[in-house]
Amino acid sequence: MFDNFKSDIKAIKKNDPALKSIFEAFFCYPGLKAIRSHRKANWFYKRGCFFIARVISQFSRWRTGIEIHPGANIGKGVFIDHGMGVVIGETAVVGDDVIIYHGVTLGASSIEKGKRHPTIKNGVIISNGAKILGNIVVGENSKIGSGSVVVKDVPANCTVVGIPGKVIIQNNRKINKEMIDPVAQDIKYLKDRVSQLEEMVYELTETEIL
Repeated sequence: MFDNFKSDIKAIKKNDPALKSIFEAFFCYPGLKAIRSHRKANWFYKRGCFFIARVISQFSRWRTGIEIHPGANIGKGVFIDHGMGVVIGETAVVGDDVIIYHGVTLGASSIEKGKRHPTIKNGVIISNGAKILGNIVVGENSKIGSGSVVVKDVPANCTVVGIPGKVIIQNNRKINKEMIDPVAQDIKYLKDRVSQLEEMVYELTETEIL
């Protein structure tokens, strides 16, 4: 447990330039508090003390705004920055050195029993508001963009953005040079349609004058 704590502190020092001291991290960082509470809850959960585990989890949720189910598996050096609104489901697996920003959900896409939450491999960065849903795998060192909704496996060393999430960079090479923007497509369609209607009105007006 002490080794895990050292890894968690090291992760904060590495990834947050705003940190001024270890005491600040210990007393003022909700992500660290949530992970420390989760390790206790997970200890009870693995030994069948489900009620005690859930009580610890719910108290941590009330105190930090971060909800981690006691059944989730959290690796070493995980950094939850700010953290408000983070939800991590029961069968989720989070590897080592993962960074999770506020508003992230590692959720399920079904109510079937068994593995129904995502597996996040080592070194992944999940930006604020991203939703990763279902029994899928996000490969090592991949990055999930803000507000993205990921419902399919992500290979290692990728950058994913959009709804639904699409790989735009893999191994430092662009995959999709231009992302399709549905709003921009609708606007273009409306502009084209207005132009067509203007031409029709103009032709009718010219016909009446003649």
